[in-house]
Amino acid sequence: MKLLPRNFYLRDPREVARDLLGKLLVRREGKTQLAGRIVEIEAYLGIDDPAAHSAAGRTARNEVLFGPPGHAYVYFIYGVHYCLNVSCMPEGDAGCVLIRALQPITGTEQMAHNRKMKLSAHPTQRELRQLTSGPGRLSQAFAITRPRDNGKDVTARKSDLQVIADGFSPDHIALSKRIGITKATDAPLRFVIAGNAFISR
Repeated sequence: MKLLPRNFYLRDPREVARDLLGKLLVRREGKTQLAGRIVEIEAYLGIDDPAAHSAAGRTARNEVLFGPPGHAYVYFIYGVHYCLNVSCMPEGDAGCVLIRALQPITGTEQMAHNRKMKLSAHPTQRELRQLTSGPGRLSQAFAITRPRDNGKDVTARKSDLQVIADGFSPDHIALSKRIGITKATDAPLRFVIAGNAFISR
């Protein structure tokens, strides 16, 4: 198990997105540890990407996107959901990746509690998909909010929100258009572990 260092994120978001597939997002809540494998992720390329929050320039809201790399950028969408991103690129140069879906690994009961769900004694794949398949769901399952997590350093050893490498490597990665945006809709910047059952769509 290896905590990803800051220089992992000090790259083009497309490279970071591809390499994050298969890594574990980990949340520590007291004695409870939640972990999910990243199976779907999107890259956002900074001020030249019309779909990126940084396209409007540096603001108080999107400050995290402009660095340093390896920090959580959390935003609220549709008045309902939080979404988790991680900043990339050198400080001053905006870029990020949006984590869109996880495959639950540990802490599923706590995830279900956070999602206000009740799992059966032997949860089916369909039940588990409801926990973390989609950016809003995974943020709720991991109790990720803007007040709690925006700006958090995911490379810090004492952080309660981290990304860990456990040696897993995807067999095949597929690319497609990004989801849920209205600008730059044709760019192939959504990366998924091909065939994984926990992809959002």
